[in-house]
Amino acid sequence: MKKIKASIVGGSGYGGSELLRFLLYHPNVDIVSVTSRTHAGQNVSSVHKNLSKLTEMKFENSDVKDIAEKSDVVFFAMPHGAAMEMIPAIIKKTKIIDLSGDFRLNNLKDYEEHYNFGHKSPHLLNKFVYGLTEINRNLIKNADNIACPGCFPTGALLALAPLAKNDLLPEYIAIDSKTGSSGSGSIPSAATHHPTRANNIKAYKVLSHQHEPEIKQELAKIGKSNLSISFVAHSVPAVRGIFTTVHFLSKKEISSKELKKIFSSYYKHSFFVRIVDDSPESSFISGTNFADIGIFAKGKKAVVASAIDNLVKGASGQAIQNMNLMFGLDEKTGLQFPGMHP
Repeated sequence: MKKIKASIVGGSGYGGSELLRFLLYHPNVDIVSVTSRTHAGQNVSSVHKNLSKLTEMKFENSDVKDIAEKSDVVFFAMPHGAAMEMIPAIIKKTKIIDLSGDFRLNNLKDYEEHYNFGHKSPHLLNKFVYGLTEINRNLIKNADNIACPGCFPTGALLALAPLAKNDLLPEYIAIDSKTGSSGSGSIPSAATHHPTRANNIKAYKVLSHQHEPEIKQELAKIGKSNLSISFVAHSVPAVRGIFTTVHFLSKKEISSKELKKIFSSYYKHSFFVRIVDDSPESSFISGTNFADIGIFAKGKKAVVASAIDNLVKGASGQAIQNMNLMFGLDEKTGLQFPGMHP
């Protein structure tokens, strides 16, 4: 088939770096443009040194309209608030995959409350399909615009969706997520400064994280609304990965074996979800598009744990998985890389 012409707007950060790492070796993609205002004119490999000798591309500072004209799909790997200003100029002119939080929430009030600034393009909120591939596969196949999930909601929703579908969730659930420093982006900050991160664990944005309404929104679509969620994010001394533990009391007594059957059935067509026998481990999914899920139950007490790479399954890898579906490809194309061991 004819190769997909793909562009990346905002290619100098970690999200852009991972998009490049995968798309450069995608058999059905030609990268036609990578933008960066800060690094315009520089070789991509001078910023992403892991790509040295692998590409001669240079960063551009091109107008988004010009980029759209030569692209079949445009990935936006920009900070929150940037894509909403650029996307209106190219909507309906090319396929769009946004990795930021600008179009994930359907409710404007939820967005403004949790992101703490006004939305510049509220009329487009209902034009985007939520891009959690395993949950919205059929919608994504026919979509022109995708809002990729946040990294925390990806790990949490993969752990919760089978439970919501089978009406096993009570009204209250506790979600504990631990993340590495790369989730804060490539620009150094207090959150990523090595002396404050290396030997430290802390909770942040407790009960006020912007990803909480995203989780509730998507669970409501599956059929479980009016949930009370306690979502707590923690920074841990790691670079990559998100480890999420969901605690809840099931509506009925259930065994680990029964619960595993429910998850295995729900994800039987999802190559990138692996049900593991014990706890998932973050090292096994590092650098990959896999999500490993461990399931434990005793009486009514149940725990589901998931591990993902925040930059791949939680961002760029999932974005490419969605692109594959949008263009009629096998969703695994260009993404079948194992994790490292040890």
